[in-house]
Amino acid sequence: MKLYKKIFLILAVGASTSSCLDLDSQDQLSDGNMWQSASDFEYFANTFYGWTRDFKTVISDAPHSDWRSDLMTSSSINVYSHGNNSIETSDANYTDAYKHIRRTNLLLQKAEGYSGSETIAQYVAEAKFFRAYCYFDLLQLYGDAVITKSPLDIDSPELNAKRNDRSEVVDLIITDLQEAIPDLPETVSSEDDGRLTKWAANAFLSRVALYEGTWQKFRNNAERANSLLDIAAKAAKAVIDSKKYQLFKPAALGEFAYKYLFTLENVQSNPANLTKADNKEYIFYRRHDETLSPIGTNVTHGCLKNVQYISRKFVNMYLTQNGLPIEQDVYAAGTNEKGFKGYATMTSEFENRDNRMKNSLLPNGTNYWDNEAQSCRIDWKGMSGEDAKNAQVCDVKSGSGYQNQKWATERRVEDNYEGYDYPIIRYAEVLLNYAEAVFERDGQISDEDLDISLNLTRQRVNPDMPKLTNDFVRQHGLDMQTEIRRERTIELYNEGFRIDDLKRWKTAEVEMPKDILGVKYTGTEFESQWGDVASMSKDADGCLIMESGRTWATKNYLLPIPADQIQLNPNLGQNPGWEYM
Repeated sequence: MKLYKKIFLILAVGASTSSCLDLDSQDQLSDGNMWQSASDFEYFANTFYGWTRDFKTVISDAPHSDWRSDLMTSSSINVYSHGNNSIETSDANYTDAYKHIRRTNLLLQKAEGYSGSETIAQYVAEAKFFRAYCYFDLLQLYGDAVITKSPLDIDSPELNAKRNDRSEVVDLIITDLQEAIPDLPETVSSEDDGRLTKWAANAFLSRVALYEGTWQKFRNNAERANSLLDIAAKAAKAVIDSKKYQLFKPAALGEFAYKYLFTLENVQSNPANLTKADNKEYIFYRRHDETLSPIGTNVTHGCLKNVQYISRKFVNMYLTQNGLPIEQDVYAAGTNEKGFKGYATMTSEFENRDNRMKNSLLPNGTNYWDNEAQSCRIDWKGMSGEDAKNAQVCDVKSGSGYQNQKWATERRVEDNYEGYDYPIIRYAEVLLNYAEAVFERDGQISDEDLDISLNLTRQRVNPDMPKLTNDFVRQHGLDMQTEIRRERTIELYNEGFRIDDLKRWKTAEVEMPKDILGVKYTGTEFESQWGDVASMSKDADGCLIMESGRTWATKNYLLPIPADQIQLNPNLGQNPGWEYM
């Protein structure tokens, strides 16, 4: 248990900083009683780790969740994905960010007067990382933001300041990360597992610079874009060249390695009995443990089966085993055995597809298990062992007809007590950041660069799928940008990237208003097997319409500044399109 105690204490302390009163009291206490030793700085920095994203921000409605994208919907309309959100009276996403920034600034201020600077360099670096982390969230959600580099008092001029332009915010984020990197450790001890390393900071730098580089590129600021994309590519390449990380693809799990990556625990949670120690893919992560720090949200029942209405658009993104889009790779017996087999049956569209499809989704008739006593794994031998007693058979005839299984455990555990870690940054993202940054910077990407990045994720559980190469793209009339974006969407599905990707690519106005569709019903096996939706609206191709009437205006690229903040400081100004709402 010593392995976990320190980082779980970090998370417990960090979680206690959400209220203003709590924050103020800690700050006042710290002024009188802290900052006397390096351990005081460490203790204060520990609280930062409770601010990161976690499962509850991904598997339910939250600003970065796929629930707000074009990949899924639910039984109730999401006003954000529908383009119908309004100005909030208050918004914790805004106020909490500034509370957290104040705490990082406090540590940085106290560090300036501390005599043993070398002994606290790591904690100063952590403060800079988390200040960057908070400002990046403000940037993604609100654009321009007031920059503060010191803890504010009641008469600080920043309280009445105009917001800084997003370019200044990005420059601060990048500077903070670049200054943090040299003073963060290459590796951490087992006792500090979950703490930042210089590779985590580099990985996050690649995320930030890619985001803003593409934001600027697709808003016609090429010079600024290329500078940022170069930073993104170099930061990602530094992580790749470190050789500290690798994709999780143990031979013992074969084509289902991707599935079990997301449910690894230190009790048996997969057929090969691998544990978190076998995962070299997570670079920065929120630690959890069934006993010391359970997830605390109903992650299995919040994801499994029909809770999330997965869109047909997303499902159709999965390539065939020939590495081609389904619309140009039709199955033909004897000549094209790996082609797309169409929609005739309830399972045909799962055949001959990228294996991540059946890692993330449940085909009809599939045996599966969950965390309940009567329906969990017993001996991890599947249908050849005791597991057969508890096996459930997937019936897809609910929701959109596409059933999710990503994030769902198969072991017996009480709701909310799953203990797998949340990947804040994993190596697969870094690989995809590199490929996209190089392509968008140069307008092209070499086969060599594809081989050290995108093709690694593409072939993780598809070793026989052809690599993405420039010749392959030319031969089949593909578009390299489309394929890079496709790979990113597939690999990072249900991890909180899609809506932010659509915003930075400036494609949200095209993709978001489209109807959310379910399975193809008319003319397929569903028509005779799923009578309950016979009267449900369908599109021209006979697909179930799960959500229609979606809209997206230019103003939706940013959230409105909450009304209480405008009232406190009218100089903040409102985001474009929200001024007269």
